[in-house]
Amino acid sequence: MDLSKPTQENVEYMIEAIKTKLRMASGAAMQASHFNAERYEDLKDIYDMVASKDRFSISEVEALVSELGKLRG
Repeated sequence: MDLSKPTQENVEYMIEAIKTKLRMASGAAMQASHFNAERYEDLKDIYDMVASKDRFSISEVEALVSELGKLRG
């Protein structure tokens, strides 16, 4: 998938991948429709970081969820 373009489809893909990787129990509360392309680069940075790691501590997950919350539009 080409994530270089800030499309809603790419936003949806990244949000789903982040939720899956973090095994987020509250994943239903984080819907791709809550994010817009204006903050695409910030979302892509989070996605890249999540994709690069195999394991996350509880504090890392909390920090990531907090950052994602700030990106919601």
